[in-house]
Amino acid sequence: MIDRRTSEQGITTAEYAVGTAAGAGLGGVLYQLVTGGFGDQMLQQMFNHALGMLGIG
Repeated sequence: MIDRRTSEQGITTAEYAVGTAAGAGLGGVLYQLVTGGFGDQMLQQMFNHALGMLGIG
């Protein structure tokens, strides 16, 4: 006999669904940042900084 008050069947599936949705949302935001103008500026500044530290740029 199953005690329905303490049964947590299906909870794990819901947790995976929430985690997957959150990961997809974060990935979408990061993709927009990197492919937009902000991402280009950020990558250019990082590249110039790295070259400056090496004494090349």
